[in-house]
Amino acid sequence: MAKCDICGKGALFGRQISITRSQVSGRANREWKSNVKSVKVKVNGGAKKMHVCTSCLRSGKVERA
Repeated sequence: MAKCDICGKGALFGRQISITRSQVSGRANREWKSNVKSVKVKVNGGAKKMHVCTSCLRSGKVERA
């Protein structure tokens, strides 16, 4: 899974708990993946392909090439 080159946001790990919250089978390990896109970004007057999360794209931290 890619990690954002701007803010470092990546995958989060935890446990998924069922609605019944049973002790034996109601818990499972899972991974929440961040919304990371591969986009062309303007860097030092040129274009470079980087992994950028959508929150960095929307906030204007990077400019698309």
